[in-house]
Amino acid sequence: RTGAGAAAGRADGVVRAPMPGTVVAALAEAGQQVTAGQPLVIVEAMKMEHTVTAPADGVVAELTVKPGQPVRMDETLAVIAPKERT
Repeated sequence: RTGAGAAAGRADGVVRAPMPGTVVAALAEAGQQVTAGQPLVIVEAMKMEHTVTAPADGVVAELTVKPGQPVRMDETLAVIAPKERT
């Protein structure tokens, strides 16, 4: 596994596939609180597993993929809503 997916998140909270491949695991679900760097999805590409992580603390607003699903490069995998400050 690599941590290359860490850069796949953007300031808008959209987490995208770092390359074309197949989702092998979804490690989070909608509504779950996550922290920056927390693994969200594992994508297999070129016989390697790439762990895609949360770009920031927040809540998983959407998880748009499931295991076994093929994804294209830059396809949305999840959306992280910012954590509300209290």
